[in-house]
Amino acid sequence: MTDQLWQRAEVESPCVKICVIHPTAQICAGCYRTLDEIARWSQMSPEDRREVMAALPERKPALSRRRGGRAARAAR
Repeated sequence: MTDQLWQRAEVESPCVKICVIHPTAQICAGCYRTLDEIARWSQMSPEDRREVMAALPERKPALSRRRGGRAARAAR
């Protein structure tokens, strides 16, 4: 028996429980959402959530660039 009452057709959250806000990009390093998007997620319409989800892959490269490491220290 399936219970239709408990089935939900909502867009799932992209949260991966790595909640760290990047200091310059101001987006979460885990899910790539802004603080505003995270705060409003539960009140967003499914369409708004889909728009955010579609934009997330474009945000990933902003956080994956390395800023330093051994090569940067050696260049000094």
